[in-house]
Amino acid sequence: MPLNRTLSVSSLPGLEDWDDEFDLENTVLFEVAWEVANKVGGIYTVLQTKAKVTGDEWGDNYYLVGPYTEQGVRTQVELLEPPTPALKRTLDSMNSKGCKFLAQSEEKPHVVAHFHEWLAGIGLCLCRARRLPVATIFTTHATLLGRYLCAGAVDFYNNLENFNVDKEAGERQIYHRYCMERAAAHCAHVFTTVSQITAIEAQHLLKRKPDIVTPNGLNVKKFSAMHEFQNLHAQSKARIQEFVRGHFYGHLDFNLDKTLYFFIAGRYEFSNKGADVFLEALARLNYLLRVNGSEQTVVAFFIMPARTNNFNVETLKGQAVRKQLWDTANTVKEKFGRKLYESLLVGSLPDMNKMLDKEDFTMMKRAIFATQRQSFPPVCTHNMLDDSSDPILTTIRRIGLFNSSADRVKVIFHPEFLSSTSPLLPVDYEEFVRGCHLGVFPSYYEPWGYTPAECTVMGIPSVSTNLSGFGCFMEEHIADPSAYGIYILDRRFRGLDDSCSQLTSFLYSFCQQSRRQRIIQRNRTERLSDLLDWKYLGRYYMSARHMALAKAFPEQFTYEPHEADATQGYRYPRPASVPPSPSLSRHSSPHQSEDEEEPRDGPPDEDGERYDEDEEAAKDRRNIRAPEWPRRASCTSSTGGSKRGSVDTAPSSSVSTPSEPLSPASSLGEERN
Repeated sequence: MPLNRTLSVSSLPGLEDWDDEFDLENTVLFEVAWEVANKVGGIYTVLQTKAKVTGDEWGDNYYLVGPYTEQGVRTQVELLEPPTPALKRTLDSMNSKGCKFLAQSEEKPHVVAHFHEWLAGIGLCLCRARRLPVATIFTTHATLLGRYLCAGAVDFYNNLENFNVDKEAGERQIYHRYCMERAAAHCAHVFTTVSQITAIEAQHLLKRKPDIVTPNGLNVKKFSAMHEFQNLHAQSKARIQEFVRGHFYGHLDFNLDKTLYFFIAGRYEFSNKGADVFLEALARLNYLLRVNGSEQTVVAFFIMPARTNNFNVETLKGQAVRKQLWDTANTVKEKFGRKLYESLLVGSLPDMNKMLDKEDFTMMKRAIFATQRQSFPPVCTHNMLDDSSDPILTTIRRIGLFNSSADRVKVIFHPEFLSSTSPLLPVDYEEFVRGCHLGVFPSYYEPWGYTPAECTVMGIPSVSTNLSGFGCFMEEHIADPSAYGIYILDRRFRGLDDSCSQLTSFLYSFCQQSRRQRIIQRNRTERLSDLLDWKYLGRYYMSARHMALAKAFPEQFTYEPHEADATQGYRYPRPASVPPSPSLSRHSSPHQSEDEEEPRDGPPDEDGERYDEDEEAAKDRRNIRAPEWPRRASCTSSTGGSKRGSVDTAPSSSVSTPSEPLSPASSLGEERN
């Protein structure tokens, strides 16, 4: 049974940078989850993106175990012969006797089995019940009961300690699943979860405090030059603009160069994902833009899969009309160019009155006539099966955002995941995100939040909340998140109406930014991607595995917990110049034209300070380094005394009440000087 449940790491550099490699020669890691090569939700992304880092660490001793699905095998699995005789004998035995053996090795290895979520947790319980010599880890990415309670519109976070968990699970007919999840959490040698907010939730609902928090990361692709990802944004935005031209044909009375693209994406949980708050804020934003005579237009996308039977005919017609106009323009352009070429070839200037004939004008008039439209552009791109009761469509009818010409905020509900093969919006999700200006994720229940994390690594600002794991993580490690394009909405200590007002303020301030300010902000946002790289966050999983080995095999591995010292932690400082939004400070806003491509060495601001993007980037790169700290705990082999690795610890209180990180001056003063 668990020996110690006090280890947790609340700050990013809370783990040592191990100098010695952990001896994995006779150690095997199995990672078990329902979403191995089986995309259902965010756990698939965790496993897929983490596989490279874990594979680099464990080599051929790393195995992923998941359900066998024909689709998953065909598209994501490369069939190979077992790399070792022991594994081959094991698989042959499993095939012939029904998964009864796992002990075929000549030398008994130290086995670490990492189980994700309650679906895989039953295997963990059986391992402990049968007293198998396996070091077990259980990770809950979201508690089952927590998700159900939040979907029921309860005041969840203010009543965590008051819930009768058995009664609540029974009333929702999930008691059997809840018991499996709770049993797995208590049977595991090491229990982890993905964020501080979920650690608090697990402590109350599963009745065990997580031993360590293992934040989710991503594989970050770094660009050699800052302008590369800015160019990708411009290219992807052009693809979105083409769709918008077709969708709003006949009502394209707004300037696309002054149009911002916001979006929300994810599982269709209307309240949990914050779609209700986003829609209400959009209605208020529409009012503010109209009464203030703003020239900005906002197109808000809702990318949430729902039950549909096909594309909306009117939506498909819009793209057909756009294509017809493009073909007509190209035909006229070719005829015009041919006549111009022939005129220049004989050495005379063309007669402009003869460049276009009646046939050309007739063709263009027909094309213009085809763009006439009596109805408003559709809000939904598909035919919904439950149109009358759909939460998003019902709310849109209530707030009156019907894509009229008077509206400065337009809404497009795309109830299907994006695909580059779609006849409507042929872009994949990554390209779509790169082309947008702001991701909005005002979730009430979000244990981690991969959508804002993906925005960050692609340099796209986003709105998150202090009830999401990502939002809490960024608040802890960034002194002023909004300065880096991470807007943290308060949904824990504010009521729903106040949260809507705060989100409206964020959106309106973002609309007031100049193009130059948005470019600067995207540069800053992209620099935060190092915080989310598996190359760094993977160390939390390493620590969990080392801890599990120490608890399961105390004769071979030992670890001694110590209190955290004051040298740990840091906060990413606020940039010294150029505020990201006019609402924050108008005194240092740069004076620059709207059409500047990319700010490098800008003019001095009103305080006389010159802004240099490269110089600021270099400072931020230095700030992200973890400070040096002494070794404080280690796993050692009791037989030979050789160092096996190290495990850093922090006080148990840091799970339920995260400690306040140090100021930049105290944690990184030596590097800055």
